[in-house]
Amino acid sequence: MQLYLAVTPDDLARAKAHTPYLAHVAYRIGSDGHLLRAALPSRLRGGLAVLSDREAPSGLWGETLVQELVQECLQRSYAGVMLDFEGAAAPQRGSFVRSLDEALHRCHRRLLTAEEDAAHTVYASVLINTALSGGSLSARLEQAQARFGASHLVLDLQRLMMDFPLPCPSGEGDVLPLDTLQRLQQGRSVFFSEELCARYFTYRRGSATRFVLFDDGDTLQRKIQLGQRLGIREGCFMYPEVADILGELYEK
Repeated sequence: MQLYLAVTPDDLARAKAHTPYLAHVAYRIGSDGHLLRAALPSRLRGGLAVLSDREAPSGLWGETLVQELVQECLQRSYAGVMLDFEGAAAPQRGSFVRSLDEALHRCHRRLLTAEEDAAHTVYASVLINTALSGGSLSARLEQAQARFGASHLVLDLQRLMMDFPLPCPSGEGDVLPLDTLQRLQQGRSVFFSEELCARYFTYRRGSATRFVLFDDGDTLQRKIQLGQRLGIREGCFMYPEVADILGELYEK
């Protein structure tokens, strides 16, 4: 499986020591609707451009931005654009995603987008998050495969590190920093969930029982193998989440 590593310019040198397949977290939408780029080496070529919608204006998602992204891909020989959208959908976002998908396809580049924006595309690859707190990862990937086709799927290999109360009807927990996870894990029995493809343990906080669900290098490799068995050929890590286990992930 080809694994992209999403990285900011500050961590670029460290990431390049492990893989040439980089997704550059260096692009966002300016207040005037134009493309803004963080400082990147002038000779940098290849990989993907990652576009963030952080602080993006609500009414300026237009053709100018589409053309600037296409031009950036051509100038830097990017294979395409990965959308990292976290905010509520802006009124023009759907038409922007549709236009970008078509423009990138015309110049033999690609778009990678989350499921919520996939309905606006024809050619895009769809990012499927593997960090589940309930259900079955295998069933989740099989459903996505049936909907989009394996060749259009990319595993979003988010490293799961979450702390949940028990019971937890919402299925939403608190994100754990790595050092806190390691401290809580010490001396406890750790188990593996076949359904979630993740490790877990429980502990007590006062009178309450807590449930911790997490990924390590082994569980991420298992998720990759599961995707490969279903015909999925690509995945993506976020550098800060896996910096401590990069050797383990890429040596294998």
